[in-house]
Amino acid sequence: MKVNYDEEADAIYIQLTDDIPEGVIEVKEGVNIDITKEDVVVGIELLNASKKLSLKSFFSYEISPDFLNKAI
Repeated sequence: MKVNYDEEADAIYIQLTDDIPEGVIEVKEGVNIDITKEDVVVGIELLNASKKLSLKSFFSYEISPDFLNKAI
């Protein structure tokens, strides 16, 4: 997973796979989900990101030990 922020566009893109998106589902104005033709979710785009969430809190994270135990 990769997360990019474009300050000029005030947009966050969360890339979930390396697949090439072939369609977009607009969930709500400024919230888009990129999908393949097989409906696999490729990424999530948030437009006007700084108005929708705290960028500082978005780019800080912690991983639950329970998650790590399940992932191994």
